[in-house]
Amino acid sequence: MPRITFIDAGGMSRAVEAPVGWTVMEAAVKNGVPGIEAECGGACACATCHIYVDEAWVDALGAADPMEADMLDFASDVQANSRLSCQIRIKPELDGLIVRTPERQG
Repeated sequence: MPRITFIDAGGMSRAVEAPVGWTVMEAAVKNGVPGIEAECGGACACATCHIYVDEAWVDALGAADPMEADMLDFASDVQANSRLSCQIRIKPELDGLIVRTPERQG
Protein backbone atom coordinates (compact mmCIF):
# COMPACT_ATOMS: atom_id res chain seq x y z
CA MET A 1 0.00 0.00 0.00
CA PRO A 2 1.22 3.51 -0.73
CA ARG A 3 2.56 5.49 2.23
CA ILE A 4 1.58 9.13 2.78
CA THR A 5 3.30 11.40 5.27
CA PHE A 6 1.25 14.16 6.89
CA ILE A 7 3.14 16.98 8.61
CA ASP A 8 1.14 19.31 10.82
CA ALA A 9 1.69 23.06 11.26
CA GLY A 10 3.87 22.36 14.31
CA GLY A 11 6.18 20.07 12.34
CA MET A 12 4.90 16.77 13.79
CA SER A 13 5.02 14.01 11.18
CA ARG A 14 2.75 10.98 10.81
CA ALA A 15 3.05 8.38 8.05
CA VAL A 16 0.08 6.20 7.13
CA GLU A 17 -0.48 3.49 4.57
CA ALA A 18 -3.64 3.60 2.49
CA PRO A 19 -5.15 1.43 -0.22
CA VAL A 20 -5.03 2.45 -3.84
CA GLY A 21 -8.33 4.09 -4.72
CA TRP A 22 -8.83 5.92 -1.43
CA THR A 23 -8.37 9.67 -1.34
CA VAL A 24 -5.72 11.40 0.73
CA MET A 25 -8.58 12.74 2.86
CA GLU A 26 -9.90 9.23 3.53
CA ALA A 27 -6.42 8.10 4.51
CA ALA A 28 -6.18 10.99 6.99
CA VAL A 29 -9.63 10.55 8.51
CA LYS A 30 -9.48 6.76 8.79
CA ASN A 31 -6.06 6.97 10.43
CA GLY A 32 -6.93 9.77 12.86
CA VAL A 33 -4.58 12.33 11.35
CA PRO A 34 -5.20 15.69 13.04
CA GLY A 35 -5.77 18.80 10.95
CA ILE A 36 -8.12 17.31 8.35
CA GLU A 37 -11.72 18.07 9.33
CA ALA A 38 -13.44 16.85 6.13
CA GLU A 39 -16.83 18.28 7.06
CA CYS A 40 -18.44 17.44 3.70
CA GLY A 41 -17.09 13.89 3.68
CA GLY A 42 -15.20 14.27 0.43
CA ALA A 43 -17.84 15.86 -1.78
CA CYS A 44 -15.67 18.86 -2.69
CA ALA A 45 -18.30 21.06 -1.03
CA CYS A 46 -16.16 22.65 1.68
CA ALA A 47 -12.49 23.44 2.15
CA THR A 48 -11.89 21.66 5.45
CA CYS A 49 -9.51 19.08 4.01
CA HIS A 50 -7.09 21.69 2.67
CA ILE A 51 -3.47 20.59 2.50
CA TYR A 52 -0.16 21.83 1.13
CA VAL A 53 1.50 19.38 -1.22
CA ASP A 54 5.25 19.07 -0.76
CA GLU A 55 7.05 20.84 -3.61
CA ALA A 56 8.63 17.56 -4.75
CA TRP A 57 5.15 16.16 -5.45
CA VAL A 58 3.35 19.13 -7.02
CA ASP A 59 4.09 18.12 -10.63
CA ALA A 60 3.16 14.48 -10.00
CA LEU A 61 -0.30 15.52 -8.83
CA GLY A 62 -0.97 18.11 -11.48
CA ALA A 63 -3.22 21.12 -11.12
CA ALA A 64 -6.54 21.22 -9.31
CA ASP A 65 -9.57 20.92 -11.56
CA PRO A 66 -11.84 24.01 -11.83
CA MET A 67 -14.33 22.83 -9.17
CA GLU A 68 -11.54 22.18 -6.66
CA ALA A 69 -9.86 25.50 -7.51
CA ASP A 70 -13.15 27.31 -6.87
CA MET A 71 -13.57 25.57 -3.52
CA LEU A 72 -10.02 26.51 -2.50
CA ASP A 73 -11.23 30.13 -2.52
CA PHE A 74 -12.92 29.28 0.80
CA ALA A 75 -9.75 27.87 2.41
CA SER A 76 -7.48 29.84 4.73
CA ASP A 77 -3.90 30.68 3.81
CA VAL A 78 -4.04 29.26 0.27
CA GLN A 79 -0.66 28.84 -1.43
CA ALA A 80 0.43 27.77 -4.90
CA ASN A 81 0.74 24.16 -3.66
CA SER A 82 -2.67 24.08 -1.94
CA ARG A 83 -5.02 21.22 -2.76
CA LEU A 84 -8.10 19.62 -1.26
CA SER A 85 -7.14 16.18 0.00
CA CYS A 86 -10.55 14.79 -0.99
CA GLN A 87 -9.63 15.36 -4.63
CA ILE A 88 -6.35 13.45 -4.63
CA ARG A 89 -6.94 9.77 -5.41
CA ILE A 90 -4.21 7.46 -4.15
CA LYS A 91 -2.30 5.58 -6.85
CA PRO A 92 0.77 3.37 -6.56
CA GLU A 93 2.89 6.21 -8.01
CA LEU A 94 2.03 8.35 -4.98
CA ASP A 95 3.90 6.08 -2.57
CA GLY A 96 5.97 8.46 -0.44
CA LEU A 97 3.68 11.49 -0.94
CA ILE A 98 4.29 14.24 1.61
CA VAL A 99 1.61 16.78 2.51
CA ARG A 100 1.31 19.43 5.21
CA THR A 101 -1.80 20.51 7.05
CA PRO A 102 -2.41 24.23 7.59
CA GLU A 103 -2.66 25.87 11.01
CA ARG A 104 -6.42 26.02 10.62
CA GLN A 105 -9.07 24.82 8.20
CA GLY A 106 -11.80 26.88 6.59
